Amino acid sequence: MDGRIPPRTQGDIGEWSAIGWLIDHGAKVFLPLGHSADVDLVADLGDRLVSIQVKTCTVYRNGRYEVTLCTRGGNQSWNGVVKRFEQARCDYLFVHVGDGRRWFIPSSVVGGGSGIRLGGPKYEAYEVESDRPLSALADGRIARLPGPGGVPERSNGCGCKPHGSAFAGSNPAPAIEFPAAPNSTLETAPSRRFGGGAPT
Repeated sequence: MDGRIPPRTQGDIGEWSAIGWLIDHGAKVFLPLGHSADVDLVADLGDRLVSIQVKTCTVYRNGRYEVTLCTRGGNQSWNGVVKRFEQARCDYLFVHVGDGRRWFIPSSVVGGGSGIRLGGPKYEAYEVESDRPLSALADGRIARLPGPGGVPERSNGCGCKPHGSAFAGSNPAPAIEFPAAPNSTLETAPSRRFGGGAPT
């Protein structure tokens, strides 16, 4: 590998990172059919379903990761239309950056349509447990699909455990403790247990 991760591989790593983290915290996770620029995952938190957009980033400048949120189509198919991030299109933004740090941010507090900067105080309340760096995960140590029961098999870990039992319904994981969603709008911060709290 020449140091650059192919965009499709990097995106897959981000999605598996988000899936593993959500399942570790008791959520059931579903993948939408087809490609959606707005929703990469749907998670069942027990009392409601939430939609999640997943982003990855390796661009690090001046002590911050510069995460691109807007989409420009795919590779050579770009027609010149830029689709900016809008809070109404998803409930949460999950981000996995180059050094393995991760964030789970309610879309209601995301302050950028084309991009945000992570690693400073603004979103620190939403940082969750770190995983392995993107380069280590891309170096042949990511999920092989599918495993028994249709779940990913993992080798040498991307920080996540195999979760066949969670998908199959036996030995369910403890319930995730996410904020209540008054009027179906996520306006409260995640609990401190999951890296939540008020933004600074």
